[in-house]
Order: sequence, then structure tokens, then C-alpha cells
Amino acid sequence: MLYYLFEYLDKVLNISGTGVFQYITFRSALAFMLSLLLSTIYGKRIIRFLQNQQVGETVRELGLAGQQEKAGTPTMGGLIIIFATLIPVLLFAKLHNIYVVLLIVTTLWMGTIGFVDDYIKIFKKDKKGLKGIFKVFGQVGLGLIVGVVLYFHQGVTVRTDTGKTDVFKITSDYVVSPPPVEEKSTATTIPFFKNNEFDYAELLAWTGEGYEKWAWIVFIPIVIFIITAVSNGANLTDGIDGLAAGTSAISVLALGIFTFVSGNIIFSNYLNIMYIPNSGEMTVFIAAFVGSLIGFLWYNSYPASVFMGDTGSLTIGGIIAVLAIAVRKEMLIPLLCGVFLVENLSVVLQVSYFKYTKKRFGEGRRIFLMSPLHHHYQKKGYHESKIVTRFWIVAIMLAILSIITLKLR
Repeated sequence: MLYYLFEYLDKVLNISGTGVFQYITFRSALAFMLSLLLSTIYGKRIIRFLQNQQVGETVRELGLAGQQEKAGTPTMGGLIIIFATLIPVLLFAKLHNIYVVLLIVTTLWMGTIGFVDDYIKIFKKDKKGLKGIFKVFGQVGLGLIVGVVLYFHQGVTVRTDTGKTDVFKITSDYVVSPPPVEEKSTATTIPFFKNNEFDYAELLAWTGEGYEKWAWIVFIPIVIFIITAVSNGANLTDGIDGLAAGTSAISVLALGIFTFVSGNIIFSNYLNIMYIPNSGEMTVFIAAFVGSLIGFLWYNSYPASVFMGDTGSLTIGGIIAVLAIAVRKEMLIPLLCGVFLVENLSVVLQVSYFKYTKKRFGEGRRIFLMSPLHHHYQKKGYHESKIVTRFWIVAIMLAILSIITLKLR
């Protein structure tokens, strides 16, 4: 909202200095700082409110060190993340931008699903929470909305070059020649390959001429799958103090770099990557989101004063998935969100192997001492703060490697 006010002051009233609000970098910096302040200052009040409402975590006996001390710790702390993200976005972002609208919808949609799940667990005393089928329906519903909008909305385009694009400087202005052509496309980026762009429509090339108009048949289900998988991955990672929030902040920060360069015609041309018009505005949302995650860590780091609950973890996963899809970097998710992937795989492998060995040998066997993977290391005697720190280091390495793929082909 402040963006439109300062735009009016600059373009209509010609007030000096108000034009600075036109810069994404300036608004992103303000969004980050405000989000960080909101999550740290008002986060304490939200935690106190949750304590007064007796919104405490119910801990199952799993034989983990320090587990019982966590009983009664306020949960639903994801409300802090949602609150501290949306307010700066509403103030500093262009609210008519379709990418920003999708991210706001994602935040509210996934936050509502997580909130209902936490509410059932706490107030209805049902440890299973919202039934899995309803969670999946919610995730599929969001995936359907995101897929349809990204495919059919006229504001979602990519750049195609009619020839070699040269960028040269005249005085203080950059000029691009020849001008780029914007078009609807289901193209995405495949890392580490020389010609690293792939169009989902090509999967239907075998159907004959005109297959491009049916690309939505492939594109939308892929979007639904990615959103469902990543949101569940973030949910499984939220098991010990600071793990999900810290690794998510690192991954989202890397996505912020992708978003900024992909939405800037100069940088995208220099790096020879796909230019996605209007996508740079997501940088403001990302800055606010990272600020809220870091501020939440103030209270969620060991020993945690609050847990994010499904209210936070499902929201985080949904946002990361939509960001990656919107900036055409969803193929990087297994690398960028490698911690989420390994946590998910550890559960899948553990359950599958247990069922297989029980059927074959009459006794279930395990690959890990416990899953998800962070509990395996807890069982081995590692302190959870050490596990979290090392997972953060791994997340940083994966984020750097992901950024390197901008030029590594």
C-alpha cells in the first residue's frame, strides 16, 4: 500500500526523494527489516498469548534426550511467520503483481490448513490432527490454483530471443538490443546441462502437430505434485529446535537471488538465463519471508520457547514450492532443498524396509535408529543443537551449489 502512496507522491506531486520506492532493492530491504522487527518484538506477545490459551505441544514418548522438557511448549508459532511476512508485503510490494498475489494466497491457504491441523491436535485432543486425506486435498487444491494461474494468466510470460541479445551502456541508462519478445511458455530450467531449458510441452510432442496447446495437461499435475511434496517435506523436517526455520531461510535466500536476477533484464542477459518479466517483485516477498524466519529463530532456537507447528511448516513448504515453480527453478528443488529431501527419503526408506523385512522374515528391521534422519542422530547421542548447526551447514553448501548452476552447465 505504501508503494502506491509513494508512487503518487513521486509521479503526481513530484516530491523529491519519493521515487526511491520504485526500486525493488530498497523495498526489499525495508520489508526485511520490518519483518525482522515484527517477528522479534511482537513474536513475544504472540507466544504469551499462546501460553495463556494453553496451546502447548503434546510430546509422544520416543526415548529421545530432552524430549519431556519440551512438553507444554507453545506451538502454532507459525502465526508469527505468517504475520511478520504478510504485513511488510502488504505495505511495500506491488499488490497487483500476479506473482505476489499467488504467494499471498499460498501463505493464507497453507497457513489455514496447518492451523486447522494444530487446532484439532491441541483443542480436540486428537494427536493425529487433520486427516491426511484432507491435507492432501488442500495441497492439491492449492497446486491446481497455482498451476492454472501460471499457465493461463496473461501476466505470466518468459523472454524468447530472436537473436543474440547485446547489452551496452549509454550514459547512465542500459539499452537492450534487440528488444526481447515475451510469450506464454511452460519452459523450465534443468541445471548442469548445456542447453538447460526444457519445455514441458515437449512431453506431448508424440501426439502430433499443435501439441503445445495441451501442455497444461502435463504442467498442472507437475505443479500439484511439487507443492504437495515440498510442503510435506518441510513438515517432516520440523522435528527439533531451529531445524526447519533455519534450513528454510537458507533455501529461500538462495531462491531470492534466482528471483532477482531472473526478473532483471540486465542480469538475466549477462548470465544468459531465462528472463521472467515482473517476477522480480517476488524479491520483496522473499525478503519479508526470510526476515520472519530469522526473527522466529530468535524464539525457536534451542531451547525453543515456541514451535511453529503445522501452521508454520506447511506454509513454509508451500511458499518454497511456489517460489521455485514461479521462477522456473523447480528442477533445482532436490538440490536446493536437499535437507528436506533426505529427511523425506529417510522416512520412506525406513517404513518400506521395515514392511519388507517383516513380510519376508517375520520381523521388521530398520535402516536408521529412528526416522526422520535428525532423530537418528539424536539416538546416536548427538545434541540437537549440534545436529541443527550441521544441517544448516549442509543447507548452505547446497544453496551455494544451486547458485553456481546459474553459470555451471
